[in-house]
Amino acid sequence: MTAEATIRIDAQDCVPARWDDPARGTLSWRTLISGGVTPTSGLVCGVAEMQPGQTFAQHRHAEPEVYFGLDGEGSVIIDGVAHQLAPGVALYIPSMAEHGVPMVTQPLRWFYTFARDSFDQITYHFTHEDPEAGQRPE
Repeated sequence: MTAEATIRIDAQDCVPARWDDPARGTLSWRTLISGGVTPTSGLVCGVAEMQPGQTFAQHRHAEPEVYFGLDGEGSVIIDGVAHQLAPGVALYIPSMAEHGVPMVTQPLRWFYTFARDSFDQITYHFTHEDPEAGQRPE
């Protein structure tokens, strides 16, 4: 028996979040599992959504991440290489890999996950805020 209880979360019950600064991206996301939001630890996951014309600026973070395509298609740039994200496609994004989603032309929705206790433990380093961050390992 585990110390944590099994929980059920409906994405539609989760409030969408956005960056305060639109230069970071105009997408929205719904955090499904994260310490501080749910009685869980060791895993953060949610669903990100983009509408035509929206962006997600190039950035990096120490935690590896996985994207899993749910709806639509779009290009995810990882360390300068374009990877098509589509339903049923998983993309592994290594630790400190620069990545982002340039403007999409159709709705795009994906599941994302990190091995952390809570979303607020993930520090995003946006390339446009610190251009040298894209050129040095951390």
